[in-house]
Amino acid sequence: MADFGGSELEAFRAEARDWISANFPASLKGKPNPMMREERTKPTADQEAWRKAMGEKGWGTPTWPKEYGGGGLTQAQGRVIQQELARAGAYNPIGGMGVMMFGPTLLEYGTEAQKQEHIPPIVRGELQWCQGYSEPGAGSDLASLQTRAEDKGDHFLINGQKIWTSGAQFADWCFCLVRTDTTKKHEGISFVLIDMHQPGVEVRPIKLIAGNSPFCETFFTNAIALKKNLVGPLNGGWTIGKRLLQHERSGISGGGGFGGGRPLEDIAKQYVGTDDRGRIADHDLRQRVVQNAIDLRAFQLTAMRAMAEAKGNQNPSAATSIMKNAATSTLQQRAELTLEIMGSQGLGWEGEGFTAEELGAVRNWLGGKATTIYGGSQEIQSNIISKRILGLPDLTQSSK
Repeated sequence: MADFGGSELEAFRAEARDWISANFPASLKGKPNPMMREERTKPTADQEAWRKAMGEKGWGTPTWPKEYGGGGLTQAQGRVIQQELARAGAYNPIGGMGVMMFGPTLLEYGTEAQKQEHIPPIVRGELQWCQGYSEPGAGSDLASLQTRAEDKGDHFLINGQKIWTSGAQFADWCFCLVRTDTTKKHEGISFVLIDMHQPGVEVRPIKLIAGNSPFCETFFTNAIALKKNLVGPLNGGWTIGKRLLQHERSGISGGGGFGGGRPLEDIAKQYVGTDDRGRIADHDLRQRVVQNAIDLRAFQLTAMRAMAEAKGNQNPSAATSIMKNAATSTLQQRAELTLEIMGSQGLGWEGEGFTAEELGAVRNWLGGKATTIYGGSQEIQSNIISKRILGLPDLTQSSK
């Protein structure tokens, strides 16, 4: 479907604005998306109503095909939905790894039966997914993973351990890379879907330095994955797994409230003060705050251009590695500046004497350290950029 333009797009904007106004509960205006919180609570009636409304409309996944419950909209219309949600102080209640990573991958590689079974619940926000990739002995060298899947006729028997499985304590399903052939490395890996609500699946949250537990250890002991939940060919999971990582990096760089929160300039004026011209009083700090704002805006414009250049539902490319590195570095710089600006008020952990914003800044700074690691570390992204974008030789191979 071609992008609408001009008056047609503005007509759609008016339609979207009216629908959001009629369906978004006023009690949720300006409030954060509960899915973004590390600790989950039972949703309120208004939160449930909003999720169901967006799920039924298909606008939580606006550009996904209508035959699976998506909005069937163009990229331009999808951007309008995002803009109008932001204008209304509303959040998209349909998200998580099912939307950011697994859904787009299944739409590309799944069978029709798999799409019909798994995509609609993701579109409606009814089920949550987690990712079974890293293992204690297989992180950067993911292809060395050892979680086994033994062929038992109509199902695979899964045994092994995964680590850093984000949100596993809340997940209904896991998309998982498993070893189905021990004689080969990359060519011995398959991509399977595992029901998390079964005997033989144990999840243990890992408490991090920021004080929360978004990541988990996941243990599979004679867990079952039905043969119908093998995505792609047997021993062909490495290709699918790499494609999914591109979707993940695209999501990390382009979503998650990038640049959110109060402008650094406003925070600096509050804590540092202003000069006689109304500027941040500290000249050096002022320059660094402006540079961060420039970096943020440059990234946002680049991301918008990349979206505009995409045709239809074009899949992400290796360029997502560039975007991921740029986005996470800029966010970490912002977090560092925020604590520097707050001074001693940016050192609080709990108790009286600190505002919620100040305590949140500390946890955001600590938690943000992981953003340049998950989804593939900065070093891994740099390798991808050098090989697949710049075409540089692999020195580790040529030296052998």
